[in-house]
Amino acid sequence: MDAQDKASVAFEKYVDAVLDLLLTGQSPGIKDRLVDRLGRDEILFFGPDEGTAGFMDWASQHARKRGAPFWKAFTTGKSQTLGGIPHDIYGMTTRSVHQYVLGIIRQLGLDESACTKFQTGGPDGDLGSNEIKISHDRTTAIVDGSGVLYDPKGIDRAEMTRLAHARQMIQHFDAAKLSPEGFRVLVDDFQVTLPDGTLVQDGLSFRNTFHLNKMAAADFFVPCGGRPEAIDINNVGELFEDDGSTRFKYVVEGANLFFTQDARLRLEKAGVHLFKDASANKGGVTSSSLEVLAALSFSDEEFGKLMCQQEDGSLPAFYQEYVADVQKAIEANAAREFDCLWA
Repeated sequence: MDAQDKASVAFEKYVDAVLDLLLTGQSPGIKDRLVDRLGRDEILFFGPDEGTAGFMDWASQHARKRGAPFWKAFTTGKSQTLGGIPHDIYGMTTRSVHQYVLGIIRQLGLDESACTKFQTGGPDGDLGSNEIKISHDRTTAIVDGSGVLYDPKGIDRAEMTRLAHARQMIQHFDAAKLSPEGFRVLVDDFQVTLPDGTLVQDGLSFRNTFHLNKMAAADFFVPCGGRPEAIDINNVGELFEDDGSTRFKYVVEGANLFFTQDARLRLEKAGVHLFKDASANKGGVTSSSLEVLAALSFSDEEFGKLMCQQEDGSLPAFYQEYVADVQKAIEANAAREFDCLWA
């Protein structure tokens, strides 16, 4: 518990330990050579995830400092000055997630603009912000770190998009743009009376359990953030109405592990079309893989010229075309996998 605020130190030590194993015979302070039973050079790549995205630049440069020949590809999601393809800037993970939403809409002949959606993970995050930017539905609720935003008429899309571009939480939403039936309850609020007369005693508890609230009903549920196993076999029953119908018709998991497998099976048995995280959110992995391919394909000089942001702030034409191709690959792969799963 005393080390919870030392994430960067832990990450740096972990990276050094991995490099000690990869760079045989060059480990500081180790006199004997490491036992090598593989007999060939090994390469390992680190991709960004929650809490580590900001460390990718350091790790790449540290690998270079230690003489790793694969330093350009050691981490992905790096800054553009280092030839990286930032997942959040280009919405790489969201591009695959949203293909599953579009696949359901296409297969069932739905109108996206008429579909309602409930979203966890707000406009301040990678997935949440890009889901807002790329979608055209009628979002009725967003839950993020700051609280709950709800409007059964549909949350004002222009205001949502403004927050998504600014990467701000819903606490910055202009509440004047809510309908009379809408509300915003922040985590530090107490004794709030909702438009329907419901009294919210504690904003934090309300936020933490709102995904199980009867108001959190929509055609689509797209979790873009939240705690792992937020819905398990013990509470999945709260997503059902008294008549046995489910509060959501379609679930596309953007966030990892939001549902347990038992909860997924219970929902699918009830007729919910559910696509799990391992399929839906792999766009970021695809982007990282293709970033590694570019880094390994070029010499340092070529990489600096073709993939790195220039001193004047411009991005090379090759880089821009390559990123566009990565986006197309992500969307095409996601659409094809959706079709396979649907079949």
